[in-house]
Amino acid sequence: MRQKAWQIDREIRLSAIPLDRRKYPSHWEETTQSFPQGDELMLLFWDAKVPGSGAPECVYVEMAESMANKGFDVSHAEEFLPKGMELAAKKDIPRLRVLTAEFLEALFNAPQDPNSPYHAFRHPLEWDEIVIELGNTASTSSQIKLPRLGEQIYHGWLGQLAGASFGTAIEGYHGTRLREVYGEINDYIIPPETMNDDVVYELVFLDALESWGSNLTARHIALEWLHQIPFGWSAEWIALQNLRQGMFPPESGSFRNPFSDWIGAQMRGMICGMVAPAVPLLAARLAFEDARISHSANGIYGEIYAAVLTSLAFQEKELPALIKKAAAYVPQQSEYAAVLQECIALFQTTSSPSTAWQQLDQRFEQYNWIHAYPNIAAVLTALWYGEGDMTRSFALLAEAGLDVDCNGGLVGNILGVMFGVPTCWAEPLGDTLETYLPSHPLLSIRSLAARTEKLAQLVLSANEKSK
Repeated sequence: MRQKAWQIDREIRLSAIPLDRRKYPSHWEETTQSFPQGDELMLLFWDAKVPGSGAPECVYVEMAESMANKGFDVSHAEEFLPKGMELAAKKDIPRLRVLTAEFLEALFNAPQDPNSPYHAFRHPLEWDEIVIELGNTASTSSQIKLPRLGEQIYHGWLGQLAGASFGTAIEGYHGTRLREVYGEINDYIIPPETMNDDVVYELVFLDALESWGSNLTARHIALEWLHQIPFGWSAEWIALQNLRQGMFPPESGSFRNPFSDWIGAQMRGMICGMVAPAVPLLAARLAFEDARISHSANGIYGEIYAAVLTSLAFQEKELPALIKKAAAYVPQQSEYAAVLQECIALFQTTSSPSTAWQQLDQRFEQYNWIHAYPNIAAVLTALWYGEGDMTRSFALLAEAGLDVDCNGGLVGNILGVMFGVPTCWAEPLGDTLETYLPSHPLLSIRSLAARTEKLAQLVLSANEKSK
């Protein structure tokens, strides 16, 4: 019997032995100096390596897996995968071009699977519809005084960059395999590297916010993407291709985008929370606008949830309460909301984080390591059982594996805002953020935090005036 796409991907993940980053350098520098096109890009999508960690992935397998997660019957498209992987290994380019085109034809013409649980949920796509789904939550937003706002934002950035740097060296692997190479991971594996492909979207968001103010739309942010971002991965790559063809949000995030429920929006929601501190509904709206450039439905809700977690962190002191309160800002009849409630219910009845994660790892085995669901489950596991201890929380993220840099960025930001960043995590960063954006190649973290605070004050002031 032919394997399903998720089974192929799961096998890749479980069999991948991590590249020991203590012995090998990353490939971020060469990755950001040239961007593949044509046959080179096609080959990369059949056989890729994550730049920071060396983890293997096959993007075309992941496409089929993700379309199945979204309720499509991809069995015909899956028939092309074994041969495609074989031709890619042989670098038989002419035949691979033909097969890839036929695979994509089958994938994007896949019929709905009537037996998929995905269709049992509601996924509103317009902001007014989302607010209606929230019910009374929409009326609970109220601005409060934040005497330590600048310090909290600075530690939010420090925590985000610490968590992302911690995770970049190990992302893309299963936790059991990581332990075989590194044992228990509770510190930076190598001196922290702040360059990755996650934070750039937050920096571009700030530029758009500075230009357009708190009434900025997805189109405003998308224009900044076109102006500044040369290349993306998965959902962001597709969005950039769509944008360059003149297709703007929301179509840029939904058209032929198998990755629209992935983590790419969730990983950047923290900036929306930092510029709308303690005003969660406003943070949610900003996240909605940002997310729909590259995502749809549950992918958008992932950014909303990350933004609201961050926004509420400026006033909330208890992590379980934070997790529960933020969940109220996600459309309640969506699959994303169901995933959050499933995680919370498990935590309330399970004292061991390892036991809880084993159940969640099994529950989400059919989802890719970059999908929003298993990663938000890892984030919540780290926050719930880490009890505010950054080192313990990061160790729990490493135990889970998956998209550790994105998850570390969200967990680190929340904990930084709430409790501050310990010296052992902050000091190795120095005061430097390095990116591949020509407009922002090297930044001072302190200056970035000061700029974020200034924009947050402007957003809060505009929000008060609009009442």
